[in-house]
Amino acid sequence: MKDYMKEMVKLQKEGKSVGIYSACTGNALVLEACMRHAVKTDTVLLIEATANQVDQYGGYTGMKPKDFMAMIHSLSDKTGLSMDRIILGGDHLGPLTFSQYDEKKAMEESRELIRQYVEAGFTKIHIDTSMKVASDDPDIRLSDEVISRRGAELAKVAEEAYEELLKKDPDAKHPVYIVGSEVPIPGGSQDVVDTGVSVTKVSDFKATVKAFQDAFSKEGVSKAWDYVIGVVVQPGVEEKDAGCTEYDRSKATELMASIKEFPNLVFEGHSTDYQTKIKLKELVEDGVGILKVGPGLTFALREGLFSLAYAEKELYASEPKKQSFLMETLDAAMRKDPKYYKNHYHGSESEIDLKRKYSFSDRCRYYLPDKDVQDSLDRLFENFKDGVPLNLLSQFMPIQYTKVREGILNNDPKELVFDRVAYTIDEYLYATDQGKLG
Repeated sequence: MKDYMKEMVKLQKEGKSVGIYSACTGNALVLEACMRHAVKTDTVLLIEATANQVDQYGGYTGMKPKDFMAMIHSLSDKTGLSMDRIILGGDHLGPLTFSQYDEKKAMEESRELIRQYVEAGFTKIHIDTSMKVASDDPDIRLSDEVISRRGAELAKVAEEAYEELLKKDPDAKHPVYIVGSEVPIPGGSQDVVDTGVSVTKVSDFKATVKAFQDAFSKEGVSKAWDYVIGVVVQPGVEEKDAGCTEYDRSKATELMASIKEFPNLVFEGHSTDYQTKIKLKELVEDGVGILKVGPGLTFALREGLFSLAYAEKELYASEPKKQSFLMETLDAAMRKDPKYYKNHYHGSESEIDLKRKYSFSDRCRYYLPDKDVQDSLDRLFENFKDGVPLNLLSQFMPIQYTKVREGILNNDPKELVFDRVAYTIDEYLYATDQGKLG
């Protein structure tokens, strides 16, 4: 089986502007859209589950690593995208969701988390031990030594889990590792005031690499360092309510130049959502081999679904009982249990009302699995099972309308929504040129 991740690093080091985008989502509709588009464009697909989405207890998606893997296999069969063209990763694996415990307990949970991901067959593992746990001093920054020591402990577990996996599957591919985490917390910033982002200092980046390499050696897993292909840094990008902080390559010149000193490493860029395709391409050209996108994909899905919902309101204006009321049902689910957005959306009541629907942070993605929301979604798709009337399609989904008229897109509600998501994917395919990965 071809190692697409190492191939990407090789091409980067040859001076070729090739990267790969990472779909960081647990939403089945988005993942299906990504897979269908990978088939259409003949590209590989990197999918990553985040520790708060999928863990040994189910995360907020209700899935454990083996469950997520089973869903991907099912979607692979459904879409025709072969599993050997899908790379599965685990993002921010560490004490992220266990930080309420002291170090002993938090690391016990983290070790089990890593073990389950690797044994389930995930082959890209982001080891993230940058967050404090309950026994850490809240007033003192975690040292590189503590972060890397904890990271090396998890790398050792990952290596042991891979050995166990080989007993069941002798052809299992060795996972590659990503270290570091100088990025906003998973799920987006919770700051009331936007203080901006700072580009990682070259000295901090190099100190991170050295600390992790030394810790791997001390932990007795030096061979695992051969599989470390990337380091997470902050190149100066961040998604937020109002869009994003755009990449300014002039501010990251020194950082980007420094990656050339490491023949086996690329940068991994988090929170690249809502960058223009030009900015995304600049990131890849400058040494960011992995572009991660999450809310940007579910935001596109939400846009497509709301477009259908608005068309439905017009179609059934005189027969409201036939409507799905998707938007109202989704908002009701959010109001009923605000835990996923209350720390992220700030402002007046009317401002928060607007953000629940339209914020670029897209916190409504956490509520799409809600049963009432899913029932409304099923009704919406059923109402348009014979297609969206062309005049309404032109009004609410003009790009898809043109494709339908040209005969290159079916007038089917799901396919219309998939195409809206694909529009965002194309921005990343333009930037990464990942068709060159084979």
